[in-house]
Amino acid sequence: MAISQAFHIAPEISRARELGLPIVALESTVITHGLPQPENLSLAQDMEEVVRAEGAAPATIAVLSGKIHIGLDSVQLEQLSTSSSARKVSVRDFGAVIAKGLDGGTTVAGTLFAAQHAGIRIMATGGIGGVHRQPPYDVSADLTQLARSQVIVVCAGAKAILDLPGTLEVLETLRVPVIGYQTDEFPAFYSRKSGLHVSDSVDYPEQAANIAREHWRLGIPSAILLVVPPPEDIAIPKEKIDTFIDRALVEAQEKHIRGQDITPFLLNRVSELTAGESLQANLGLLKNNARIAAKIAHFIHPQSIIKSA
Repeated sequence: MAISQAFHIAPEISRARELGLPIVALESTVITHGLPQPENLSLAQDMEEVVRAEGAAPATIAVLSGKIHIGLDSVQLEQLSTSSSARKVSVRDFGAVIAKGLDGGTTVAGTLFAAQHAGIRIMATGGIGGVHRQPPYDVSADLTQLARSQVIVVCAGAKAILDLPGTLEVLETLRVPVIGYQTDEFPAFYSRKSGLHVSDSVDYPEQAANIAREHWRLGIPSAILLVVPPPEDIAIPKEKIDTFIDRALVEAQEKHIRGQDITPFLLNRVSELTAGESLQANLGLLKNNARIAAKIAHFIHPQSIIKSA
């Protein structure tokens, strides 16, 4: 199947591409697997509005009826948010989901793959996947896809449930620059500080775009991981959240939860243990990351690779 046949470009994104306007890709597993209803739909709508408020077009990426959609309308967003059968779609899953005509929310890796093929150079998410604490050989496909996608990924670091030092080591091995946005420290998703350092830092959107431009001009195929601390008013101290994460990890082991099921379980359990505090932090940092990605998008020239289906 040719790439163009697998994709559908929403009218808003098609117009933005034709006019050379900034576009921000948004992943969709946060809608299908990351948040409960109705918070998932409200968050998806809010992130799109944040991007538009900054003068960019939001391209929420998902699979609907076996077609990779670059941008969703309001009806499609609601359909995705209420689906009980949507698959979690990483890069390995596209062939099966397309062939079977299924719906799915794209992970960071899946969104990176689709965004690059659609010529979108920047995306926003909450936290990337990485090296799991238990077992340590469970490593997210997000990391290997970051190594081969020329896209700026704006996030709050890796999810706090992961092995953060191990994740940073793998990113270094894969030649993925980890750039702090107005910070010299790698954020720990819910928390502003982790005690871990980034490879470099910037203070302004244009500086992030300049680093990406020079990185890719050299022919280096990897993404730029731009890590943004969660806003101070919603951040949770690391020592506080770690207590709940450790408890959730023990429960996951006891229940033999592994693979693609472990991240949704841990995030949901931590939200329960914190009486919703971690959920509010998650919502806040997602919108903040979308806002910063939209600001940077004005300095990133989109590349047209496929045409609207």
